[in-house]
Amino acid sequence: MEIEDGEEYTLLGTDAEKKFALRATPAQVLVLGFAAIIFLGAVLLSLPLAVQPGKDINFLTSLFTATSAVCVTGLVVVDTGTHWTTFGHIVILALIQVGGLGFMTMATFLYMLLGRRIGLKQRLIIQESMNYTSLAGIVRLARHVLFFTFVTELSFAAILSLRWSYDLGWQKGLWFGLFHSISSFNNAGFDLFGGFKSLTAYASDATVTICVTTLIILGGIGFSVIVDVAKYFKVSGRLQLHTKLVLSVSGFLILTGTIMFYLLEYNNTLQGLSLPGKVLASYFQAVTPRTAGYNTLDIGALHSATQFLIVILMFIGASPGSTGGGIKTTTFGALVVSVWCIIRGKENTEIFQRRIGQHQVYKSLAILLLAGGLVTMVTLLLTITEKADFLALLFETTSAFGTVGLTMGITTHLTTFGRILIIMTMFLGRLGPLTLAFAMARAKQKSHLRYPEEKIMVG
Repeated sequence: MEIEDGEEYTLLGTDAEKKFALRATPAQVLVLGFAAIIFLGAVLLSLPLAVQPGKDINFLTSLFTATSAVCVTGLVVVDTGTHWTTFGHIVILALIQVGGLGFMTMATFLYMLLGRRIGLKQRLIIQESMNYTSLAGIVRLARHVLFFTFVTELSFAAILSLRWSYDLGWQKGLWFGLFHSISSFNNAGFDLFGGFKSLTAYASDATVTICVTTLIILGGIGFSVIVDVAKYFKVSGRLQLHTKLVLSVSGFLILTGTIMFYLLEYNNTLQGLSLPGKVLASYFQAVTPRTAGYNTLDIGALHSATQFLIVILMFIGASPGSTGGGIKTTTFGALVVSVWCIIRGKENTEIFQRRIGQHQVYKSLAILLLAGGLVTMVTLLLTITEKADFLALLFETTSAFGTVGLTMGITTHLTTFGRILIIMTMFLGRLGPLTLAFAMARAKQKSHLRYPEEKIMVG
């Protein structure tokens, strides 16, 4: 069977690898692959070389940090800037890059460097990890993703390095620029400034705010959207429905979030800032819950209404096929459009003169219910084991599920059971709804029976 560029589908690897590849589904390979990378990262972070002298070496802390890095979350139980050595920071950065792009995309990069062909099973796993709808052109897309990622990260790293060189010196400025550029693009939210301060020292800084938020948006909008937009300007074609929905929902959430944050916090956390500073801080806080984890204002000092707004934004999250988490913008968009069409008496879900299939609407509903159930269950368990306010626990759980990394300050105070729960939530949030939805789609079976329809009372 032929594919683009005349390559053939083959299964590469040892006999044991081939047997496993034939038995395991792409979803299973992804779950096991991410778990293996997390475990390897935890082992490396448990080495004395990774921890500053005088700091405790605890495997659960290393496991929590590795999970947060691979799942590009940013929640931490120890201060990243002061607890880990340079070696530890390099390990965390590598885990962020692999976790953000997906280990199969990085494996594709290694295959390309070694000149090896990408087999059928590898293509299926790449398709699963990138949430791409078609197998055709999947390797070409992976190449574009790698090129775009490295060029974008290095370009913004140069700008941030120049900015921070004025404050930190050129050596530290270069390292900070590179680290935070990669962390921002992959929506990870890890920072090296120490003291759990994140980027609070740069609330009114236009350079840092624009660079970091642009990286977050580019990393969270979905690689297929970026490719589609590039094709639109290059060949003057039309945008796909997926791209239109992603851009519309993302723009709406950012604009609405900025306005609401500005109004809610005008006389609170924004009070000491100038008018441009207020706008920049509001914009930053509207972008970062989708799903980066950086903050330029004290999250714990926000009004309860603002914190709950952030919970909603974190739950929706980024877009499919991106470095972010959450239920995804298209899931939210499809359900909103479906409800609107029902209210208007339409039989089909229609937007932009196109119809969204009922199966996709059902899948969106399944993702919403599974995600809502997970967040509800974990929050319930945390209310039993943790001594914290309910909103703080809901905030923490949603942040872990949406792979965001924002916190109201309770992460470091979690019990052992609480940390294990958050580790599981981060892992499920990175892989759960997306992988489960595709697994359900692949397991679809056609029934030879069609049962008679009967109405129930709803509403």
